[in-house]
Amino acid sequence: MTADPSREDPWTIRRVLAWAADDLKKRGNSSPRLDAELLLGKVLDLPRVKLVIDADRPLSKEELAQYKALHQRRRSGEPVAYLLGVREFYGRPFRVDPRVLIPRPDTEILVEVALERSQSRSLSLRALDLCTGSGCVAITIARERPTARVIATDISPGALEVARDNAVRLCAFNVSFFQGDLFALPTTAGPLVFDLITANPPYIPKTEERDLPIDIRKFEPHTALFGGPDGLDILRRIIDGAPDFLDEGGVLALEVAAGQSGVVAERMRDRGFAGVETRRDYGGHERVVSGVQRKR
Repeated sequence: MTADPSREDPWTIRRVLAWAADDLKKRGNSSPRLDAELLLGKVLDLPRVKLVIDADRPLSKEELAQYKALHQRRRSGEPVAYLLGVREFYGRPFRVDPRVLIPRPDTEILVEVALERSQSRSLSLRALDLCTGSGCVAITIARERPTARVIATDISPGALEVARDNAVRLCAFNVSFFQGDLFALPTTAGPLVFDLITANPPYIPKTEERDLPIDIRKFEPHTALFGGPDGLDILRRIIDGAPDFLDEGGVLALEVAAGQSGVVAERMRDRGFAGVETRRDYGGHERVVSGVQRKR
């Protein structure tokens, strides 16, 4: 952001937003105006509507410097959610940073399926969330089912730090977090039989890494993105291991990539799951596959 010496106009909110949105648009940003407004709102501690109302307010040199620093990072591809430090999920603000995957709206479908299919056990629900990341799924289930006991695991200690912080801030006191590889829970976790198991695991094929947008490929944690050559490595392990941890009638609900639902559903049936269903996301892609544990 360089001032034109021939211009003496102040850098107002209106002028900064116009310049920033145009700059991001020229660089291929898909939501330049929105990104510019969100970042300026962070610097000025103002909601977007106030940016419109106060459009002619000049920015101080300090505010301009802060905004320029954020804009430069966004220009390089860093996700807006990391720059803001927060992403809304299921109506709640979750803290995020590069240690965790940024929650997506489509993952709300996973929560909806999980809550619907475990409704009959809602008062005494025992839930396990694998690959919890920011904790968005586990914490949302815990808040929506306040009498439930929720356990969440992740292999990343950094991700668990973020998840625990989110749980405290969002008052999800009925969820516990453990570091471990999927079902590798310590004995201190208590009885390891659940009514519900959820997971939004790494499922992107490693072969598709180069095709990902730069904000995903360069900035989000690869351990939370890639699930082996075909993207199904972790999903297979979860499906194969889940029957040992599910009570009769318990539900397994998994988020999958577009195009994976058929293979995942078939493997669930092969492992004895009944009532296998697929739910589409907001974009019409088959996103969540779920099934019910048969009698042992």
